[in-house]
Amino acid sequence: MSSQAQLQLIGNLGKFPQTRYQGSKQKLLPWIWDHVKDLGFSTCLDAFGGTGCVAYMLKTRGKRVTYNDALFSNAISATALLENRDVVLPPAEAAFLTRRHDAILYPDFISKTFRDIYFTADEDGWIDTVRKNIALLDNKYKQAIAYHALFQACIVKRPYNLFHRANLYMRTSDVKRNFGNKTTWDKPFAEHFASFVAEANQAVFDGGIECKVLNRDIFELENDFDLVYIDPPYMNKNGLGPDYYDFYHFLEGLADYENWPTRLDRRKKHLPLVAREKCIWLDTKRVLKAYDDLFGKFRSSILVVSYRTDGIPTPQQLVDLLRRHNKSVGNFSNKGYKYVLSSNGESKEALIVAT
Repeated sequence: MSSQAQLQLIGNLGKFPQTRYQGSKQKLLPWIWDHVKDLGFSTCLDAFGGTGCVAYMLKTRGKRVTYNDALFSNAISATALLENRDVVLPPAEAAFLTRRHDAILYPDFISKTFRDIYFTADEDGWIDTVRKNIALLDNKYKQAIAYHALFQACIVKRPYNLFHRANLYMRTSDVKRNFGNKTTWDKPFAEHFASFVAEANQAVFDGGIECKVLNRDIFELENDFDLVYIDPPYMNKNGLGPDYYDFYHFLEGLADYENWPTRLDRRKKHLPLVAREKCIWLDTKRVLKAYDDLFGKFRSSILVVSYRTDGIPTPQQLVDLLRRHNKSVGNFSNKGYKYVLSSNGESKEALIVAT
């Protein structure tokens, strides 16, 4: 790739796919970049990577990015979109993944286990088929692109884009509708899959610097980064926050298909994964210490914290913690932003920059 073409790609944020993931910062990327662009850093960690849009934005700016997320499905998508430098999944190969083939023995775990919970019977069988075909690909990055497309196709076919309850009836009930999701829900899985593969292919570029994807607990990571971007799940003033492990458990199951049967919580109708220990970022008794420990771990790095003005702890408490670790809080900015599925119109996005 010529340097001119490379610079053109690096300047184009529009290549990153649109996602429907709750908590995504995609619409805030220009605002975030405005507050970090002059900080003088070359290596960075996106500690709670989520969709990967912030990590991808930093990659387009020529930074050496390490992405980390606790969800395996998120790490797979980031492998396709961030770590991947030059591999795409051609349309013909993508189409091959969506069909059954006589020489392949297909499982029926989803068809048998999740009947009438999240998708129709035909759709359950389709997902079983595609997941098996993806596992037969011999290229790590082609696999990651295909998984990403499958995850996104599953999300867009779901009411609220979540798996927090069994509400298939919202799609299938024969009632008059006055909202646009019905068109998306009715579009065949294979069409969604092809579209998401094409979007992922468009995101692939080689910025000339190796980026890395991890799927680890944040406190297990090394701390040798110029800048650490921190965007954990956060609670509102009522002590409530998003449980991404519960919201996207179906995708986590797809990502760990062989072990999925042993991880199901069969006591619940919507068959989530067996609950893990309560997330420290959503625990009012432990969250302040968690931030204190995190800031201490990365005290030698520039810390950039995305937050909400109605969060627990409060933004001021976080600022005080940062100062206790000898950090100079150079910027504390608020921006009005409407959060998906949030009825609280008072909350604003906060960005805390500590050097």
